[in-house]
Amino acid sequence: MNGRCTCGAIRFHLTDTPLIIHCCHCTWCQRETGSAFALNAMIETRCVALDAGRPHDVTLPSASGKGQIVARCPTCEVALWSHYAGGGRAFAFVRIGTLDRAAELTPDVFIYTDTAPPWITFPEGARVFPEYYRRSTTWRPEALARREAELARQARQHEQQQQQQQEAPERWTTL
Repeated sequence: MNGRCTCGAIRFHLTDTPLIIHCCHCTWCQRETGSAFALNAMIETRCVALDAGRPHDVTLPSASGKGQIVARCPTCEVALWSHYAGGGRAFAFVRIGTLDRAAELTPDVFIYTDTAPPWITFPEGARVFPEYYRRSTTWRPEALARREAELARQARQHEQQQQQQQEAPERWTTL
């Protein structure tokens, strides 16, 4: 699925399907979007492939107090995706509205509905949560497996980087 910012300077595509799609009604998302909710497709960051341009990162506060990093177009400033403290840069929450075929995607879950405006109604049969949800009982098994595999891949990569940093001083002393 292809996506872009408003001005077209940033173009990207997703190389896999989202792990889950959130329709978030928290007051933070309401404030940041100027709307009643935010629609985000959570996916492994490595599955977001840039085709043109390079977004810049903006650090914003978050309800957790740990902040979030928002990738924005440096020209039109449209928010393309975010990285939250819980998953770090391993996972991106892609703004559904930036995708060319956004209408084809529907939320898997509606979250923080306790703070949704009273005029919002949810589709019959929708998975609606007053706050967040328990991942183990809400996500599809294949999405859970992909998440675990990505976390393991990130841990191995971090371990390798630390090992290389520890070995670097040894290389300098032998030169």
